Amino acid sequence: MAADKTGETPADVAGGEGEPIRVASPFEPRLVEELKIGDHLLISGSIYVARDAAHERLTRALDRGEELPFDIAGQTIYYAGPSPARPGRLIGSVGPTTSARMDTYTPRLLAAGLRAMIGKGKRSPAVREALRRHRAVYCTATGGAGALISRSVKKVQVVAYGDMGPEAVLLLEVEDLPAIVANDVHGRDLFEEGRVMYQGHRR
Repeated sequence: MAADKTGETPADVAGGEGEPIRVASPFEPRLVEELKIGDHLLISGSIYVARDAAHERLTRALDRGEELPFDIAGQTIYYAGPSPARPGRLIGSVGPTTSARMDTYTPRLLAAGLRAMIGKGKRSPAVREALRRHRAVYCTATGGAGALISRSVKKVQVVAYGDMGPEAVLLLEVEDLPAIVANDVHGRDLFEEGRVMYQGHRR
């Protein structure tokens, strides 16, 4: 059974080993400070969907001193490109895309206030340092599980760059979207530490 941590103090957030933690998005700053790599999350609330083309436009706007089409401060971005919805469905398959495609743009968005990201695969050293410096967290979702993840989506709205079709920025309302913390605010990396642990077990 998942613990509900959407309105509790940091000391309450830790939960048991491997126990899913229910969290609300946007993430509260104190929650982000408490999360650690390996934490299994069930995320409910508002998240934005954007891939590399949208990230490029967002960072260009910031570099020109322009206002972004949505307030990114404190928000969560999910790296995905949903497939077309079948009749009667809100959204198609919405699995995570490779996060490294966003690495060039991520430090700029973190400096603008982005607090959490969800994607697939590891991040660059520059992104990991920016996460530590700007007190943000990166989570991974399961690749190949896009159809399952789509069941967590309760509402879909295009909020920016509708001219880019599937690359548009979407606002999703989700319920219990599963993710795992891969990089925390303390500079820890689940991919690196997991590899070391695995190699130690094999000896």
